[in-house]
Amino acid sequence: MAKQPNGKKYKAICNFCGRSGNRADDAFIEGPNNVFICPECVDLCHNIIQQNRKRITGPPLSLKEMPKPKEIKQYLDQYVIGQEHAKKYLSVAVHNHYKRLLHTNSNDSDVEIDKSNVLLIGPTGTGKTLLARTLAHFLEVPFAICDATTVTEAGYVGEDVENFLLRLLQNAEFDIEAAQRGIVYVDEIDKIGKTSQNISITRDVSGEGVQQALLKMLEGTIANVPPQGGRKHPEQSYIQINTTQILFICGGTFVGLENIIKKRLGKKMIGFSSELAGRTDEKTDYSNIIHQVIPEDIIEFGMIPEMVGRLPVITALSALDEKALIDILTKPKNALIRQYQKFFEMEDAELEFTNDGLHALAQKALEHNTGARALRSITEELMVDLMYQLPEEPKPAKYIINRDIVEGKAKLFTAKQKAKKESA
Repeated sequence: MAKQPNGKKYKAICNFCGRSGNRADDAFIEGPNNVFICPECVDLCHNIIQQNRKRITGPPLSLKEMPKPKEIKQYLDQYVIGQEHAKKYLSVAVHNHYKRLLHTNSNDSDVEIDKSNVLLIGPTGTGKTLLARTLAHFLEVPFAICDATTVTEAGYVGEDVENFLLRLLQNAEFDIEAAQRGIVYVDEIDKIGKTSQNISITRDVSGEGVQQALLKMLEGTIANVPPQGGRKHPEQSYIQINTTQILFICGGTFVGLENIIKKRLGKKMIGFSSELAGRTDEKTDYSNIIHQVIPEDIIEFGMIPEMVGRLPVITALSALDEKALIDILTKPKNALIRQYQKFFEMEDAELEFTNDGLHALAQKALEHNTGARALRSITEELMVDLMYQLPEEPKPAKYIINRDIVEGKAKLFTAKQKAKKESA
């Protein structure tokens, strides 16, 4: 509270909303002549200024300012190894999304351009979510990454599908106009497939029910979004969002889909003369099969036909082989080896991985069968002892990690001492 000349305190009253600052934790801002403003009004003014700035800048107004498909793909190439097919599809889909926004703003009524939602299919650890995250950094429209596993049918315990739009709205700082131009990535979409083996007479509230709730949102509707999230209540005021211009990208592992495709193609899966018996490269075989996916395979997996019809662009990601895993370790901007080398550089030390050491890491990761995710866990396990001791070790020093160390045939510290002698 401010003090009068006679020593008495003024009672702080916000000159914007009239709220008095009687609570001890109120941080009222005081201006000249006993003018006060409360924290809530400061936040409100900040949001208004931010929204006005976004409206001034707005989306790209011309084709020249839009990111071209090649530019989008070149940016994705810096972080995601391989998956050329998926990156090309995503780049075109996002570029067309910008064009559709431009077409809508131009009020050209001759042709109406519909959106083409995208479905990404691929094994775990191949870069589906990484593609979405990288796109989010690059794009000039609001982008939200959501998880389908937490959603249930309306009226049951769990989140509503409208919470996808709430996250988009939050990322747009509650600018409704900006959110209606945004992109939503729905991860783990295969987890809401119909459970055909479920013999219960009750409803499949986290499977088919969620798909049905998503239908109109994917196509385009006026959705009622609860501003605070959570369940819907009659007394709650809703924010209405038009989803017609929102692009939806869905991604999922779809475990077992390759068997459905093989069955359709007529490939034998058991017996001495089966395709599996003479297989030489499991990863290549999976990639060749999964790229032949058609909508009917997705429907047989457990997605309802109406849902598949609203995801017209279906693209598959290939399984990662040993070469791709080595590239992931070394080439991207956020490559794991580069991160460790930066840690060592901060400690006035040098870290080097030999070629045979990188091959050994990739081979161990392949055994885990979890794609690029296995690389981090294996490398963290390998490096933890060295990172623990590093701050107390003599400086400067050079550390070389080879195949023997990765496979546990040589101790990390003996190899490290030899490396120091060599560097000396």
